[in-house]
Amino acid sequence: MHHASDPHHLPHRRGVLTAATGLAAGLGALALTGCSSGAPGPGGAKDDGPPRRGGRLRAAFAGGGAGESLDPHLGNLFADAARAKALFDKLADYGADLTARPRLASAWEPNAGLDRWKVTLRKATFHNGKPVTAEDVLFSYRRIADPGRAFRAKASLEPIDLKASRAVGRRTVEFVLKRPTAEFPNVLAAFGAYIVPDGAEEFDRGAVGSGPFRLVSFAPGRSTVLRRHADYWDGAPYLDELEFTVANEEAARVNALIGGQVEYAHELNPTTARAHQGKGQIEIVRLRNSAMQAFAMKTDRPPFDDKRVREAFFLIADREELIKGALSGAGEVGNDLFGKGYAYYATGLPQRTQDLDRARSLLRRAGADGLKVTLDTSAVAAGFTEAAGIFRDQAAKAGVTVTVRTGSKDSYWNDILDSGTLCCYRSGAMPIESHFSQRLLTDSTTNATAWRHKDFDALYRQAQSTRDERDRAAVYARMQRRLHAEGGFLVWGFADWIIGTARTVRGVERTAPANTLDWARFDKVWLA
Repeated sequence: MHHASDPHHLPHRRGVLTAATGLAAGLGALALTGCSSGAPGPGGAKDDGPPRRGGRLRAAFAGGGAGESLDPHLGNLFADAARAKALFDKLADYGADLTARPRLASAWEPNAGLDRWKVTLRKATFHNGKPVTAEDVLFSYRRIADPGRAFRAKASLEPIDLKASRAVGRRTVEFVLKRPTAEFPNVLAAFGAYIVPDGAEEFDRGAVGSGPFRLVSFAPGRSTVLRRHADYWDGAPYLDELEFTVANEEAARVNALIGGQVEYAHELNPTTARAHQGKGQIEIVRLRNSAMQAFAMKTDRPPFDDKRVREAFFLIADREELIKGALSGAGEVGNDLFGKGYAYYATGLPQRTQDLDRARSLLRRAGADGLKVTLDTSAVAAGFTEAAGIFRDQAAKAGVTVTVRTGSKDSYWNDILDSGTLCCYRSGAMPIESHFSQRLLTDSTTNATAWRHKDFDALYRQAQSTRDERDRAAVYARMQRRLHAEGGFLVWGFADWIIGTARTVRGVERTAPANTLDWARFDKVWLA
């Protein structure tokens, strides 16, 4: 089962901001936007004139079987997220740099204390013709936050005092927050924070949203057919219809694409992409910087409770070899920090490279000569088992014995959260702020490296109460310098997210990572 945020369940957090990511992996994509006439198409050829209206596009995703639902607050698979985006809207979504961009919200404005935000809605209508109002927003968020339900965006909305928040006009909401939150728009863009009509509870037999497509039919685990919403606030889609089909195995998705049964196949592996790149039969689209690839070291237990050992492991890694061997070259090297290319990323830190002599010296000083560790991995994500084997061999050159232990695909993400000492890890796209809050604060519930430092928590709170963006960026840079020096994530690379399309598909945007606004943007694609 493939989720829309990484690790393959959606991460939750307690008492702090969260936003999607990722790939549920809780961490997980096609970026589709309109290209101008004559712009390069998916394979580099010129598009056939201006966008063309009409036709049905069929998209193959891994699905969730008979238990699938169109309830946008429940979904955690890529298929769920793509369908939800087609049928519904959020108040905001993430741009290519992972900053929040207005969607149903046309504007937002905080008070001086950053603990009250006024959000203005644009003029938009649901599929039944009723306008989207402030009451619909409050109903949707209160439904998500219901303590008796398990909706994905619940932790994301935690900073909001929904009892105190209120409509101050038909299209204006005043959100009252529990604490200063400088990046409150990230909450509006959170995975699963979709707006539904006031009182809506039934979705599978008659989902009504404000998105670019309206529901025609839904057969869980098989097919979903949608039709153009002509009055969509962001412009009617070019396609007449959009159909989501289910193909859980990658080979089935590729074969359906080659055989003409679908025009879009989601989530291809690097080997498949390399086999078909430039061959003319299908088009390969690579979304850069879509998935962080890392080894997570538990910083609260031996041997990684000694920062010298962690630094030694940073220096053992040959990142170029890991990219080539584990990702078949489909990615770029990391520098032990999340979010390369995203807003607030610390670009000024020196790129770390392999230095086995210094690694051995650090291990001797730490009393860790002849160190033996177990590295947990699984076939749960592409490249994991390959990365584990490559790193095992690299570590041997520094005198470290790594034993690779392969775990269950079904339970891996839960198994490695609290147990073990070293594991393979990945994450889909999310703001750097959300990465901090979900994984690196003392009370973060997906803190896979057990990084718990009160002074680090204080820096996060300082950043969230800092109104000036440059001053806030300086705080984030300070946090990243510390993580680069002694954190628990050995971030060796950033993988491309790969999808395949038929040669007739036009309007594909290649610059946005998976899980951003232009991922699964089927309202801006057309068929030549």
